[in-house]
Amino acid sequence: MPAVTIDKNHCKGCELCVKACPQQILSMSKDITVKGYFYAQVHDPSRCIGCMICAITCPDAAIEVRTAGQVYSLFDY
Repeated sequence: MPAVTIDKNHCKGCELCVKACPQQILSMSKDITVKGYFYAQVHDPSRCIGCMICAITCPDAAIEVRTAGQVYSLFDY
């Protein structure tokens, strides 16, 4: 089962991942980070298909998708 992890300290709340997710499992949190941003969160992880569109869309590389124990790194920072 795929798992999406969002680093809320790197998320700046652009909502691109929320709009890009075909399963609509992401939403914006009502909490804010130390920097003052609302961050993306996973609200229905059981519906994730592991397409990684959220991670590809994220301009801050704040999203990591794990599928069957493997981690797919899209960016090497």
